[in-house]
Amino acid sequence: MINSPRKTTATLEDRFGHKMASCLSETSTGLPHDISERLRAARAQAVSQRKIAKTRTAVNVIRAGNTAALTWDSEETLGWWGRIGSVIPLIALVAGLLMINSIQDDNRAEELAEVDSALLTDELPPAAFADPGFVQFLKITRTTPTLQ
Repeated sequence: MINSPRKTTATLEDRFGHKMASCLSETSTGLPHDISERLRAARAQAVSQRKIAKTRTAVNVIRAGNTAALTWDSEETLGWWGRIGSVIPLIALVAGLLMINSIQDDNRAEELAEVDSALLTDELPPAAFADPGFVQFLKITRTTPTLQ
């Protein structure tokens, strides 16, 4: 799992802040009253001036989970080239499906042409053409070699 530099920096800053707070809390117990009051006032002032963290939207939460979901309205917006690049696989998929459909249609037409040519070139009694299993019979005899 690869973290972004921004996420790694924020994590390191949080760890540093927690360590500093614990160190300051441990050493502040032995300070005189006037110094501890000045520290309390400085902490209150620092808390009032801190940056307000952005609320995470569902789009950012999806991206934070390291999924393959596209986030169109995230902070790092995709430019036109990024959007085109994300649509190209979809276009390739649709083109591939259309090509597969065309190939299957051609194969089916070839099979029907083979059956029709077998019907037209063989000398068969007229009753054979009315038989419902005749196409199946032609397929079986075409695929199995005859013993001579």
